[in-house]
Amino acid sequence: MTKRLMLLAVAAAALAAPASATAGGWATVSLDSVPDGVAPAQPWEVELTILQHGVTPLEGVMPRVTVIGHGGRSREAFAARPTAEPGVYRASVTFPELGTWRYVVDDGFSARHTYPPVRIGHGGAPRQAEVDPAAAGSASGAGGGDGPDVLLALLAAVLAGTAAALGTAMLRRRRQGPAAAGG
Repeated sequence: MTKRLMLLAVAAAALAAPASATAGGWATVSLDSVPDGVAPAQPWEVELTILQHGVTPLEGVMPRVTVIGHGGRSREAFAARPTAEPGVYRASVTFPELGTWRYVVDDGFSARHTYPPVRIGHGGAPRQAEVDPAAAGSASGAGGGDGPDVLLALLAAVLAGTAAALGTAMLRRRRQGPAAAGG
């Protein structure tokens, strides 16, 4: 009986592992400016503030900004370096050509944060970020490499709970003996 109980405990722990692996593993990214209006090959100097759970400055990560143009055919990545301020990283990003570009920030921790497309080379200079896109929901949590897979973690937690409940029911039936189990 103790071997079965141990096996049940191991099975429940194995089912719970995927849920605990993603628990607490998300961050928000806010930008101090957006590149709309930057000229091609002109550096866009941007500071990224990365906060674990949207609160705690996240240090020791290696974020990067990727620019994507021409329907995904053109792609360049730029590393962001830590500043003196905890959780703040600076990147120098250049868009190689005129046109509409997308940009994505890999926070170096748990997700890629996708921002709205921008027009490069259409006058003006980088403007202050008006909204924290991560806080406004631009970072997707629906999987596909764009954020933590919350649904998968929830499913794993439900499966672990179900396994624990079934294991408890089986143990109770065995302790009550065959007369109680048969009705």
